[in-house]
Amino acid sequence: MRWTSLRLRLVVVFGAVALTAAVSASGIAYWLNRESVLSRTQTAALKEFKQEMRDKAAQLPLRPTQPELEYTARQMADGGSGFSVLLIGERAEDKPVAGVSDQDSFTLDDVPQSLRTAVNDRQKVTSGNSSPYHVFWQRTERGGTPYLVGGTRIVGGGPTGYVFLSLEQEREDLNALAWSLAIATGLALIGSALLAQAAATTVLKPVQRLGDAARRLGEGKFDTRLRVSGTDELADLSRTFNNAAASLQKKIDDMSAREESSRRFVADMSHELRTPLTALTAVTEVLEDEADTLDPMIAPAVTLVVSETRRLNDLVENLMEVTRFDAGTARLVLDDVDVADQVTACIDARAWLDAVELDAERGMMARLDPRRLDVILANLIGNALKHGGSPVRVSVRTVGQELVIEVRDNGPGIPQDVLPHVFDRFYKASASRPRSEGSGLGLSIAMENAHIHGGDITAANIPDGGAVFVLRLPHEISEDPSEGFPEGFDDDHGHDRGHGLGRGEGGGAQ
Repeated sequence: MRWTSLRLRLVVVFGAVALTAAVSASGIAYWLNRESVLSRTQTAALKEFKQEMRDKAAQLPLRPTQPELEYTARQMADGGSGFSVLLIGERAEDKPVAGVSDQDSFTLDDVPQSLRTAVNDRQKVTSGNSSPYHVFWQRTERGGTPYLVGGTRIVGGGPTGYVFLSLEQEREDLNALAWSLAIATGLALIGSALLAQAAATTVLKPVQRLGDAARRLGEGKFDTRLRVSGTDELADLSRTFNNAAASLQKKIDDMSAREESSRRFVADMSHELRTPLTALTAVTEVLEDEADTLDPMIAPAVTLVVSETRRLNDLVENLMEVTRFDAGTARLVLDDVDVADQVTACIDARAWLDAVELDAERGMMARLDPRRLDVILANLIGNALKHGGSPVRVSVRTVGQELVIEVRDNGPGIPQDVLPHVFDRFYKASASRPRSEGSGLGLSIAMENAHIHGGDITAANIPDGGAVFVLRLPHEISEDPSEGFPEGFDDDHGHDRGHGLGRGEGGGAQ
């Protein structure tokens, strides 16, 4: 699961919040219980020790002997709650004597020096302090075991007493409490993860459905809709998506209907024009043959009619070709072609041999549609001759698995603002030349024919002057017409259009 996953982030956030809350609550609970347990044990032990000092140690003589101190210490320890007692008296001036309840468990060395000093420090008796001596205590450790050490003196003369109490049981109880809190924290973390999963599923499932619906909509399934339930923000989002999808579907349907109507109009118009154009072409051919015998005043008009009729014929054929591409009915008729021979044939058929330099090796074979390659070459070379000027250099080479054909001219190049639009339909570089010889479809049709081969055409300027068009085609192209091109294409118009489409239709791109 990636970190970018919203589900993972929700689980992590829930876990972090739960862990923080659980650790904070457990820490506070442990600290409060620890202080409560230790304070209760400590208060009870010191209270009992203080009472034993009053009841037993205070009964000792002013100068007790060691046996008397030991006997009293044992009595105090036996009557206490498991603590050891050390009593220190004076058998003579500055001659201390000590008695301990258990020599093995408690000695004077176990009493910190700071505690001894505090116990023996005589305080001034005031209205706020009625006793010169008080009970002092300190927590310490010996051998890793915690102990409570306390001490006090008998007021008015008498022995000094120290108590030594093990806190091992309290530590075990607190350790058990800590383990319980740790387990509770772990369970809280697991519970939060499960809750996060449930929450993520509840929240993300509608989001996932929305994402799937958006993908289907992007794939063109404009009838995609979401089931809306509830009144929360996700339900509002689903309603918004459905409204947007319905609006988009309506607009797409309207655009498709208009596009289909326009395509049908262009196709019908082109087909309807073919019959009168055929008659006009026949008449113009007769007139062209008789041009030398016509009146000199009429001859220019005849020449203009012949030229414009051919131009109209080319435009109709181009429109029909564009219609086939738009309808998706264009397909390839593949054959093994010697590329050098194909380029030579294209140049020779249009009488461009004197204006074109060819750099191609014979025997360079490729499997492609020879008619469509002829269309591409005729448009690229014709465009270069019309707008770039001769000589035009055509080079053919193989790069990896691609066939690369470059067409270079010696003209001024393509303006930078025109360069991105050279393959657009009906685009002409100069608005002042709306009636140029080209229709603005030639390069567009060349690009479509490159795409149908699985290739591409790029246009650029040469640093030392001129423009270059580069055609890239794969060596091997699938013969399966279902791969991107619908079956059922009536290609009866294809092979007789070589001349009409091969007249250098550049559309004024440069």
